[in-house]
Amino acid sequence: MHTIDMDLVEMTLDVMKYTIDRISNITPNMGAPKKEEELFRLVGKTITPEGIGGENAFKLFRDVLVKATVPIDHPRHLAFVPAAPTRAAIMFDLVTSASSIHGAYWMEGAGGIFCENQAMKWLVSLTGLPDGAFGVFTSGGTAANLSAMVAAREEWRARNSDNVGVKALMLTSHGAHSSIQAMAKVIDADVVMIDIEEEKLTGRELQNAIDELEEKDRKRLFSVVATGGTTNAGIIDELDTIADVCEKEDVWFHVDCAYGGGALAATSVRHLFNGIERADSITIDPHKWLFSPYDCGAVIYRNLDLAKKAHAQEGSYLEIFQDEGAQGFNPADYQIQLTRRVRGMPLWFSLAMHGTDKYRQAIERGIELAQIAAKKIEKRKNLEMVRPTSLSVVLFRRKNWSPEEYKEWTYSNHRNGFALVTPTKWKKETVARFCFINPDTTEEDIDQILDTME
Repeated sequence: MHTIDMDLVEMTLDVMKYTIDRISNITPNMGAPKKEEELFRLVGKTITPEGIGGENAFKLFRDVLVKATVPIDHPRHLAFVPAAPTRAAIMFDLVTSASSIHGAYWMEGAGGIFCENQAMKWLVSLTGLPDGAFGVFTSGGTAANLSAMVAAREEWRARNSDNVGVKALMLTSHGAHSSIQAMAKVIDADVVMIDIEEEKLTGRELQNAIDELEEKDRKRLFSVVATGGTTNAGIIDELDTIADVCEKEDVWFHVDCAYGGGALAATSVRHLFNGIERADSITIDPHKWLFSPYDCGAVIYRNLDLAKKAHAQEGSYLEIFQDEGAQGFNPADYQIQLTRRVRGMPLWFSLAMHGTDKYRQAIERGIELAQIAAKKIEKRKNLEMVRPTSLSVVLFRRKNWSPEEYKEWTYSNHRNGFALVTPTKWKKETVARFCFINPDTTEEDIDQILDTME
């Protein structure tokens, strides 16, 4: 399997040709999922004792299997939170894999970790956190949120031995990402969801929620999670007043900016994040609005030492990494994963190649596209905005449509290979939703999608 022969060389050329074609294709085919039984009928058994050969396996992927996927960078993929990795980042993702760098410890991965850290310094600078703040790249926002929660809980236990063995409690709002509740289950913490009268969580509402806790629950409170750009509507919580309350109540302040974090680089909306510089930890997903390939999240800490105390692993085979000759920044010490690829390298290469100004411009374009879409919606008699645009998210309705009609509209566009735009719920009403990430999305794309709702 590890022999370098002519078959391997030819296979490499085939893969590179496919990659070049795919990278240069601005509008790839809008694939659609197929049932497993249908895929098996088309492909057959692929894992056999003898193997089916690289040429055959690659042909099956290229001709069948990839067509059963939806390209996240399609300019008319406006569902969920899409992605639009730069060509430079995609190419360097290949380099990252080919280089076989283990990114846990400086001793093995110094050069790659250096690249990651260069990109991380820029991310940290966007937050306005003080000197000494830093972070690491993770597999995504879920892993980043989990890493931050573990650090927060361990800090809470470390400062009061009475908290050891006690089930911790955290506060967040109904607008928070689903991973917050899911990761709270992982660390066996309770979550109190704050019902917010307004669309964003404020310090006043947070303080009211804390005041309403029973004394025994107030003692269990270890963290507050605010959101810097909700997935559903792009709403940013009132971070400055939330920070006031967290400082007053002496609880860890985490900001989940997995989607919205890219907008920290956008001058037009940066003021909406005021207060984030007072957070104890922050989650940002470069694979969303910072144009990295999947998977690339990031967790940033105000105090790295607290994260290290929570996450650093010990083992006889790991002791060498602490020796003077191996000293350097060890990403494994600051998040939940020991084994990790240097997933921040594609972001570093793209930033180094293009510069941060182009990143700002591309992010501003997503915000501008949302505003353009809103104006187009307002001009159509059958459509109306549900709420003002927030970041790059647009919520709107087709007048008199039922939930089933929204669903059929989604599947019809998808079946036709035209677009993937899905509905969502807003205050229990089914509505349509755009999320703009890809700067290659055009005004014509918006018009054509809206035409399908007439």
